[in-house]
Amino acid sequence: MELKRIDQKLTVCKVTGVSKINTDADFYFIGKTDEEVSLVCKTQDTPQNTLAREDGWRGFRIQGVLDFSLIGILSKLSGILAEQNIGIFAVSTYNTDYILVKEENYERALTVLAAAGYTVV
Repeated sequence: MELKRIDQKLTVCKVTGVSKINTDADFYFIGKTDEEVSLVCKTQDTPQNTLAREDGWRGFRIQGVLDFSLIGILSKLSGILAEQNIGIFAVSTYNTDYILVKEENYERALTVLAAAGYTVV
């Protein structure tokens, strides 16, 4: 299975609403529930007035389109990283899964996953 690096620095934040989010940006995720609006974006695209933010994330995605019948893909990846004490922030889209790790763990995470048989591109 291939993992594709995302070469931008990322921020995870909580915002008051979607109106201040730059939806023309080429990379962002918005999650909205009855309790909050969360945003993952390139650090340089983070809105000014966030309610809370955490910078210093890097990420990678599982290459290709994952069929909904596939089971355990994210669980296996997160388990390998958990064994190395690397925490994750996971985001799923219709096509695939994205895994974010803190910047200081990024290269180690990719090395550990490569050693476990994943191809990093």
